[in-house]
Amino acid sequence: MIAILKRMSLLILLASPIAILSGCNTMEGLGQDTQELGQSIEGEAEEHD
Repeated sequence: MIAILKRMSLLILLASPIAILSGCNTMEGLGQDTQELGQSIEGEAEEHD
């Protein structure tokens, strides 16, 4: 039983950085999309000024 818990803990420990790094990539893409949206809104506002 203890051996199974050790293996599961090791698996979680090794998988955590992968999940965190893939999340950073997703957040970077979200930031870029948000920035592009803001630029589009700003461009439309300048046209109608």
